[in-house]
Amino acid sequence: MINEVKVKEYKEKSASLVSIVLNDRQICDIELILNGAFSPLNGFLGKSDYESVLNNMKLSNGEIWPIPIMLDVDEEFIDANSIENGTEIALREKEGFLVGILTVSDVWTPNKKIEAEAIYKTTDTYHPGVNNLINSTKSVYIGGEITAVQSPKHYDYNLLRHTPSELKEQFDKLGWEKIVAFQTRNPMHRAHKEIAYRAATEVQANLLIHPVVGQTKPGDIDHFTRVRCYQKILKYYPEGTTMLSLLPLSMRMAGPREALWHGLIRKNYGCTHIVIGRDHAGPGKDASGKDYYGPYEAQELLKSFSDEIGIDMVEFKMMVYVEEKAEYMPIDNVPEGLKTLNISGTELRHRLENDLDIPDWFTYPEIVKELKKTYPSKDNQGLTIFFTGLSGSGKSTIANGLLVKLKEHGKRNVTLLDGDIVRTHLSSELGFSKDHRNLNITRIGFVASEITKNGGIAICAPIAPYDESRKQNKDLISEYGNYVEVHVSTPLSTCERRDTKGLYAMARQGKIKGFTGIDDPYEEPKNPSLSIDTTDITEEEAIQKVMLYLEKEGFIC
Repeated sequence: MINEVKVKEYKEKSASLVSIVLNDRQICDIELILNGAFSPLNGFLGKSDYESVLNNMKLSNGEIWPIPIMLDVDEEFIDANSIENGTEIALREKEGFLVGILTVSDVWTPNKKIEAEAIYKTTDTYHPGVNNLINSTKSVYIGGEITAVQSPKHYDYNLLRHTPSELKEQFDKLGWEKIVAFQTRNPMHRAHKEIAYRAATEVQANLLIHPVVGQTKPGDIDHFTRVRCYQKILKYYPEGTTMLSLLPLSMRMAGPREALWHGLIRKNYGCTHIVIGRDHAGPGKDASGKDYYGPYEAQELLKSFSDEIGIDMVEFKMMVYVEEKAEYMPIDNVPEGLKTLNISGTELRHRLENDLDIPDWFTYPEIVKELKKTYPSKDNQGLTIFFTGLSGSGKSTIANGLLVKLKEHGKRNVTLLDGDIVRTHLSSELGFSKDHRNLNITRIGFVASEITKNGGIAICAPIAPYDESRKQNKDLISEYGNYVEVHVSTPLSTCERRDTKGLYAMARQGKIKGFTGIDDPYEEPKNPSLSIDTTDITEEEAIQKVMLYLEKEGFIC
């Protein structure tokens, strides 16, 4: 970084520059560019480097770099501010703090499908990295060098956040010459502890537990919980052999390419080795149950570049608990006929949410205690019940009745976010274009996520005609609690027959444009939690169906 005098100068200069407020992913990227973790990058990739990374996993000068890092912006931002080569842009955190000044070298509109295929080997938006690229990353890329002003601010775990130079200095002070990095985005249990310990002892090195505390996969456990778990597990390593440091990386879940990227980053932090396990940085399976990447594809790619990037890999197969031997073993080394035990992440969450036993062979009691704070039983967690359906389908009636029933139940605070109410108080300035409808649903989702995050129940009842905006809400809310989607599937003919305001008739006559179900589509949910057709049932029966579902799934008791 630069001295205080220069910081003051740049802050004064930035007042006359166009500014951009960075999102969470961009802040992570800039922090790692500025502190040297992304060396050899000194800014965002220009177009030629971007294309070379996609095609060759190298910068245009031949240096290894597998993941494209650019500043993404809206086309409107480019036009409104006349952005061109040489333009200086002030880069700011959400609170307005200046972190750097970007001098633009390139501006271009990428083909995101080509990028997705190159980086992720798929264009399937079920893949979280592809979904972020296609649906959240803005349409125009900017490249250029960044002049550092000050590091992004953190208010959590400051003693565990180190720059590459700070970690290297600590390694030198401790006399650590060989360091194995253990990458993780999950809490560590006995199997992970065993893998990391064996990796370090195998190459006679010290161990750096280096978890990601930037963006990870949607639905992952928050980093606050994870860090408390990492701190608890340190005592199970021999004293003086292991260090914990946090990495503010925004993961892409790009599998093999990401493994290579992780290796480069850890080399910049002073590590000599990195542990690469099964399906490293993979997002899991697609909608059909097929893995996006081979289980050891990441190992193979990093191994092929290991000499060139200057870091060695310690490879490990999946570890399982062998009951007869009372120890963990690589799955490929288990003698035939011996019983193995394992608990998946899904099974662990199920056990936590339902207050079921978590055996000692799987994890440590201190870890269980921390995780139970994050995963209380379902009936004590926040919950969003999201109704969607055509106008006149009965969703508002059911939602209002459900509100009364849940208040009668009395265990958690309940809030109704009905479509008409939201339009009046939260989205009064919005029209009914597709963009405005999506924005309205996004606003509902944000409010519902805050209610859910704080342990309440949010009942939402908009039309929500588009699958994309519903999915984005589900992803957002599911980070903080439970999400139930109820499709009120009452057919259009019934809805028209019930139309007391005559809206459908006016839409048929062309007096109302863009009316859902008439001249604007309603995209039916593909896999709702519950589907209810109110054509031939009473309001009470419909409400009871929802209550019975909530009871069956353990959301109320």
